[in-house]
Amino acid sequence: MSISQTIADFVTVAIENGGYMEMDRLYLQNKVLGLIGETTFEPSQPKGAGVEVAPLITALLNQAIENKVVGKTASAQDVLVAQLTDLMTPPPSVVNALFAEHYHHSPEDATNYFFDLSQKNDYIKTAAIAKNIIFPAKTEYGDLEITINLSKPEKDPKEIAAAKTAPAHVYPKCLLCMENEGYLGGGAANYPARTNHRLIRLNLQGESWGFQYSPYAYYNEHCIILAEEHRPMKINEDTFRRLLEIVQVFPHYFVGSNADLPIVGGSILSHDHYQGGHHEFPMQKAAAEKSYTLTEFPDVSLEKVRWPMSVLRLRSENKDHLIQVASHILTKWKNYSDPSVDVRAYSGDGTRHHTVTPIARKVGKNFEMDIVLRDNNISAEFPDGIFHPHPDVQHIKKENIGLIEVLGLAILPPRLKDELAEVEKYLLSEKNQIAAIHVPWAEEISKKYATITSENVEKIVQAEVGAVFCRVLEDAGVFKRDEQGEAAFEKFIATL
Repeated sequence: MSISQTIADFVTVAIENGGYMEMDRLYLQNKVLGLIGETTFEPSQPKGAGVEVAPLITALLNQAIENKVVGKTASAQDVLVAQLTDLMTPPPSVVNALFAEHYHHSPEDATNYFFDLSQKNDYIKTAAIAKNIIFPAKTEYGDLEITINLSKPEKDPKEIAAAKTAPAHVYPKCLLCMENEGYLGGGAANYPARTNHRLIRLNLQGESWGFQYSPYAYYNEHCIILAEEHRPMKINEDTFRRLLEIVQVFPHYFVGSNADLPIVGGSILSHDHYQGGHHEFPMQKAAAEKSYTLTEFPDVSLEKVRWPMSVLRLRSENKDHLIQVASHILTKWKNYSDPSVDVRAYSGDGTRHHTVTPIARKVGKNFEMDIVLRDNNISAEFPDGIFHPHPDVQHIKKENIGLIEVLGLAILPPRLKDELAEVEKYLLSEKNQIAAIHVPWAEEISKKYATITSENVEKIVQAEVGAVFCRVLEDAGVFKRDEQGEAAFEKFIATL
């Protein structure tokens, strides 16, 4: 296909999706020519509707590389792709108007529109996400979800070197700020391309918030809801109110917040935000193992969830009462200590160590909220965190246990793709380059299974990875799933 034909077809897609009309064809055609460094165009008959976008973008990018108008680094090429796909994305005001029009039909229709747009314009990296390795893992708590995250591209060594001498990035302040909408990206700091980025504006409790999808989604319709104000994460009564307001606006979505303390928090604590989406996680499926009566709020049910971490589930049609109970639990937990199980609310210098990871959803007429108790204390034995993956499981997972992992979805590092392949070779007594950190684990596996063959070794290793992740969650649980831990949990619940 000639480059002129590619441009003609791409412009057709832009007209279909970007809010343009056929009258805009020459304008768009010239925009594309300028971006890819072409100076001439041979008249070409564009194809009709339904043209596949990805091959067109690849062809345009390759032509730009050939014309030497874009660098060879991944970030420079991402900037150009975002500029191209921006042409097939309506401006923010139009996207918001169309979203509102779809919402008038139904909340799900509105999110379907925005999700489809975010995929078509390559803001959601669908092709990259498809590279992730995903498998289930059966445990006593139900099936956990295991993912080895291969979607985010490895950083170019040249870019890493350049970043060391690059000036600090001051605008936008962080990757979640609203100022990212339409931001070019690139430059000395290799800032991610955001030209094709769009936000849906929300009003939550009288504040301006934005709704977007995650470029490298970990699950179906993985979205981010972020405050317009750049301020640190904070869990309080306002958090609970916003979470329930969000699931009232989008009743088909769950929404939750990372904890607001280091070690037990997520990767970005500097900007107040939540994560949600259209996915049923293992923790949501977990059954209640005990119910409690709240004298002051008989219309709010309180349950202890059968889960490796310490989870209390609230359910009620009365949103305000549920918020009051959630706030009461948070207040009690922030100040609760039980040294017999290493639970300490404050250090001697007054540093707070307790917070929660809250998750909200709408179930029929009821609002439902899971409150996961978190503690970020450290000790001489566990300098990374007492309630953090312990050293013997860090060969699989050593990063923070954030909202998504709490829910039962493991996000494991890309290194494991190759490392686990070597573990399989080791188990089959084949020539291998197994990492030293995996040898004790591999030895345990070999003793556990009577027969390991080339036909079953992958499933065995996957099952054992799932067992390790289950242990990771148990490590993160503040009240352990043993007799002492269960008694301590009941003791805390009694204070409520």
